Amino acid sequence: MRANVLVLSALGLAVLGLPLAGCGGSEEPVQEAKAPAGPRLVLQKTETADWQDVSAEVATVDQAQVLARIPGILTSLSVHEGDTVRKGQTIGRIVDSQLGPQAAAARAQMVQAQSELKRVKFLHDNGVYADARLEQAQAAAASARAQYDAATAVAGQGVVVAPATGRVLRADVPAGSPVAPGMPIAVITAGPTIVRLDLPETLASKVHVGSQVKASDLGNGGATGRVVKVYPAVTAGTVKADVSMPGIDDKLIGRRIAAKVQTGTREALLVPSRYVTERYGIAYVTIVGKNGSATQVPVQTAPSSQEGKVEILSGVSAGDTIVAAGTGATGQ
Repeated sequence: MRANVLVLSALGLAVLGLPLAGCGGSEEPVQEAKAPAGPRLVLQKTETADWQDVSAEVATVDQAQVLARIPGILTSLSVHEGDTVRKGQTIGRIVDSQLGPQAAAARAQMVQAQSELKRVKFLHDNGVYADARLEQAQAAAASARAQYDAATAVAGQGVVVAPATGRVLRADVPAGSPVAPGMPIAVITAGPTIVRLDLPETLASKVHVGSQVKASDLGNGGATGRVVKVYPAVTAGTVKADVSMPGIDDKLIGRRIAAKVQTGTREALLVPSRYVTERYGIAYVTIVGKNGSATQVPVQTAPSSQEGKVEILSGVSAGDTIVAAGTGATGQ
């Protein structure tokens, strides 16, 4: 019985040893993937423009206010928001019921003074009055004339004229309203249409005249311009800058838009977009090793200001060699 147990044990060890013996054999070598045929690129850092997102609005170089110059009633206003006016155009009239009688009284005094001067001069020429009496009459006539001219000028200030050529932005005082001197009646654009940036004060030293600006949401898909003026003042933590941008839509003055301003340059890894593939929302590049093997690594990318290129933020470094995705690509 003991001999049978020993035989069975030996057979069991022999059976268990079979798979162990199979596992202990030599493994087949791993086949490394070869780099696909196609253009290769050695990554190098290059200088690229550094952009910052800022807030902006469509504006004009200046805005001219139409102000009431005399007190009275705005009897007429012939323009509305959006109308185009020219400099010096009459757009309304203010009437003061007291100016008419004042001008008439000044005219009557002027006529009386001139008649008195004519009589005194006749008597002076005939030796009746002395020179002093003639000079007195002349002074009185000149004073009456000046008072009449002043009264007439004040009455003429009731005509409301456009101070500049442009479009009416606001004209919200209805006809028939009482107005006082200095009260705004309308606002008119003055000068060309521009894009006005609101820069954080931390960017004030980085943005200067000539800095490039890109704006979007302008009706034509976007536009590009350059800074023409940086205002030398900080208001509520922001600095304003004017941008000349030909072709912008000026139908809505004051419209807020998104813009990017160039704040300098920096070094970056820029590669043509065909060297980057994307799967399931993750970007990959194929790195070529020194032995010719290819390895795909995930990378983080960002859009670039250079057309047809993307910026690689992480995953590879300068000096790595990458190959274009697909074998049909030619050139770099």
